[in-house]
Amino acid sequence: MKDPINPTITEAWTRLAQLKSELEPDLRGWFDSDRQRVEKFTFDAADLHVDLSKNLLTDDVLKNLLDLADETDVLGRRDQMFAGDHINNTEDRAVLHTALRRPATDKLMVDGQEVVTDVHSVLNRVYDFANKVREGQWKGITGKSITHVVNIGIGGSDLGPVMVYEALKPYVKEGLECRFISNIDPTDVAQKTADLDPETTLFIVASKTFTTLETLTNARLARTWLLDTLRAQGALQGDDTSEAVAKHFVAVSTALDKVAEFGIDPANAFGFWDWVGGRYSVDSAIGTVLAIALGPDNFADFLAGFNAMDVHFQQAEPEKNVPLLMGLLNVWNVNFLGAASHAVLPYAQQLHRFPAYLQQLTMESNGKSVRWDGAQIDYATGEIFWGEPGTNGQHAFYQLIHQGTQLIPADFIAFARSAYPLADGEKNVHELFLSNFFAQTKALAFGKTEEEVRAEGTAEEIVPARVFTGNKPSTSIMAPALTPSVLGQLIALYEHITFVQGAVWGVNSYDQWGVELGKQLALQIYPAVAGDEAALEAQDDSTQELIRYYRENRG
Repeated sequence: MKDPINPTITEAWTRLAQLKSELEPDLRGWFDSDRQRVEKFTFDAADLHVDLSKNLLTDDVLKNLLDLADETDVLGRRDQMFAGDHINNTEDRAVLHTALRRPATDKLMVDGQEVVTDVHSVLNRVYDFANKVREGQWKGITGKSITHVVNIGIGGSDLGPVMVYEALKPYVKEGLECRFISNIDPTDVAQKTADLDPETTLFIVASKTFTTLETLTNARLARTWLLDTLRAQGALQGDDTSEAVAKHFVAVSTALDKVAEFGIDPANAFGFWDWVGGRYSVDSAIGTVLAIALGPDNFADFLAGFNAMDVHFQQAEPEKNVPLLMGLLNVWNVNFLGAASHAVLPYAQQLHRFPAYLQQLTMESNGKSVRWDGAQIDYATGEIFWGEPGTNGQHAFYQLIHQGTQLIPADFIAFARSAYPLADGEKNVHELFLSNFFAQTKALAFGKTEEEVRAEGTAEEIVPARVFTGNKPSTSIMAPALTPSVLGQLIALYEHITFVQGAVWGVNSYDQWGVELGKQLALQIYPAVAGDEAALEAQDDSTQELIRYYRENRG
């Protein structure tokens, strides 16, 4: 693997800095003077239609961004990733989430193992299990079929499955409901199990190592709830609880010994590999809950969508390669225009968890201050991703994007067809909804001048407050409908955007050591919280005071 290149010493970076110093953003003027702007900056990737024309992008900027990709060897590193090279150097691992969605006919040998064959072997087991649950063949201890599936995980083992479940609810099997437990706050377990019938509930415990503190704590709480409630209902007699646990718990894990110790039959554990990072794992066995809810055919369509975007990223020429262009555009916004955050605004209520999903994908991947060769970074990396569905966000934070002092690039996502084509009298509500989608990107780009405000009869003293400067960058992403395939394409698009940014910045986007310190300290601090005075005295003054406050007020 080539050493990372400090992007700030490249010729392209120098030229981009010069272009920024000369830039006078004028989206109104740019559109008026270049009637081909929309055509030049609009691209198709699989089923996604992507309009970049409302960004602060010129022909020269785009050319030099592509040159920057060349000088930092983005496409070379892309090829290394797809080939299975160990680009996750701090953990000496391949990065092969793309292998999770390759067709069964593909072949890829990595570290002496044919990985596509392995992937489809696990997939077939997941599909077989999913069909048993969906068809009522998998039964609980009292012989009843499963009506509720509860996924217990955290991070990528939760954010991905819950986001996809919410996004694809129209495809969920009727009479089947899925719930998701992640937070170690006992409220999460208590509320998610409060109205469940243990006789018809199946738990999926998702933890690769089966040691994740939050997941295993919640799994034990769920096991206690199951056994206690079954006893209270008279459905469980005596002390032998092994059959109940075996029939109501399965695992997504490769630690079969620990799975067995918990009481889960290892035959009902579905594994994945160390070359799959948690935030890239929704299309692995971590998606078992989704295969049950959506059915194997829809899950396969979901995977095919991922693969369609993978193929585009691999094969499209750079000038039309959507993940490459969007990743480079983000670098332009962060490193040259000074944007610190990035809004993702889906005009689809079903995608209400998508911004949260992207928070982990992007911020855990590229929130780094050290290059993969160990050198300290002296340029900006990462973005703060955030957002809410439209039109809710319009009544909350759009004010800051439109008229605030910070530059906040925004991705708007919408679909031509709604899963729920409702009407309000003669009005098609989805068309009213999309009118807001179109209007917001137009307003951000072109704003409203003083002259236009005055022409509306506005009192002179409030004219300044009603002026919109415009020139606020946005990207519009559309597709015909939110199908399993299209959702897979969207996720893969942002995976590859994240990769491009990390490659330019020279960071390892696939480790997450910053997550570990807090976990380690929590285990060290717990004895002090529980009452160990020596452990309390070992803490800093602030932590001691906070723990003492807790002890005094815990009741």
